[in-house]
Amino acid sequence: MNAEIDTQQTMTPAVKSADQQTWRSRLAPPLSIAVVAIVLIGAVLWWLLAGQYRETTEDAYVDGNVVAVTAQVGGVVTAIGADNTDYVNAGSNVVTLDDTDARLALARAEAQLARAVRQVRAQYASVGQTRANLQLHEVDLSKAKADLARRRELLASGAISGEEVKHAQDAVRAASAGLDVATQQLAGSRALIGSTTVAANPDVLAASSQVRDAWVAVYRTGVPAPVAGIVTKRNVQLGQRISPGISLMSVVPLDHLWVNANFKESQLRHIRLGQKVDLATDVYGDDIVYHGTVVGQEPGTGSAFSLLPAQNATGNWIKVVQRVPVRVALDPQEVEKHPLQVGLSMKVSVSTRQRDGSRLVVATSHDHGYRTDVFANELVSADAAVAKIVADNQ
Repeated sequence: MNAEIDTQQTMTPAVKSADQQTWRSRLAPPLSIAVVAIVLIGAVLWWLLAGQYRETTEDAYVDGNVVAVTAQVGGVVTAIGADNTDYVNAGSNVVTLDDTDARLALARAEAQLARAVRQVRAQYASVGQTRANLQLHEVDLSKAKADLARRRELLASGAISGEEVKHAQDAVRAASAGLDVATQQLAGSRALIGSTTVAANPDVLAASSQVRDAWVAVYRTGVPAPVAGIVTKRNVQLGQRISPGISLMSVVPLDHLWVNANFKESQLRHIRLGQKVDLATDVYGDDIVYHGTVVGQEPGTGSAFSLLPAQNATGNWIKVVQRVPVRVALDPQEVEKHPLQVGLSMKVSVSTRQRDGSRLVVATSHDHGYRTDVFANELVSADAAVAKIVADNQ
C-alpha cells in the first residue's frame, strides 16, 4: 500500500510537467502568429505614415571649404605664424617673407616720386616766368610801335632820314616776333601742367603708381589667412624660397560646413529642394541629431565627374546603380554646439512628404557665393604714403 502511494507521489510532478508542455505546445502557434501579425501591422502602419516619405543613406560625408594660403610675391620664408591644428583669424599673417629687396625698391620709388613732385613744381614756376616774359615782350612791342609813329611824324617834316624809319619798323617786327615766341613758350609751359594740380599731374601720377606697386610688394611679404579657421596641410618651411601661387598651407572654416549625401538614382524621385533632413554622425552617436535642409543636387553622378569616368560603350558592360551627391545645409547653431570636421561620415534621412518643390535648381535660385575682405585694404597705407610724400615736397 505504501509503495503505491509513493509511486503516485513520484509520478504526479511528471504528469503535471507533461500537461504543462502540452498546454504550451497548443498555445505557442497562436502567440507566434499574433506576434508576427502585430509586427507586420506595425511595419505597414509605419510605412503608410512615415516610411514612404523617407529616403535614407549612410553614404554621406561632411564637406567644407579648404581654403589655400598662397603668396602673391616670391621670397625666402623668415617666419611661420601658425601650424597644423592652430586656429587663425582672417587677415592674420601666417607666413612672413624676407622684405629687404622690396623695401629697397620702395625707397627708390619714393625718391622718384619726390623728384617728380619737385619737377612739376618747377614747371608751375616756369609758367609764371614765361608769363612775365610775355608781358615784357608786350611792353617792348608797344615801345617799338610808339617809336615808329614818332619817326614817321619827323620824317614828314624832314627832321630825320628814311633809314631811321626803316630801323624803327625793323624794331617793331623784332618785338612782334619776340612776343610770338613768348606766347608759344607760355602755351608750352601751360601744356605741361594743364589744368591739374601737382598731385594730379601725369608725371606725379606715374611716380605715385610706382610707389604703390612697391608698397604693395612690401605689404605682400606678409601672407595673411584669407578666412578664419583651423590650419591644415602646412607644407612650408623656414628658409624655403617660394614662388607666387604655391600653396603654403590650407585653412578650413569649420563654421560653414555642409553634407554631401550620395543617394541612389532610384531614391531621387521624390527629393526636392527645401525638404527637411535629419542627420546623425558616428562621432556623437544617434543621441545627437542635426537638422538640415536640401539645397541642391549635383548636375551629374559621382562617376561622371570622376578622374577616370567609366566607359560604358564596351562589350562587357554591367549595369551599376549610380549615386548622385545631394547637398544638405546644416544648422550653424547646431554645428557650433557640436562641432564637426570635414570628411566625417553621416547618416542622412530626408523627409519627402512635401514634394511640391523643384528637384534641381533653377535660374532664379540663390547661389552660394564666398568672398574675403582680407586683401581689400592693401592700398590704404600706400595711398597715405603717397599723399605724405606729395605734401612734403610741394
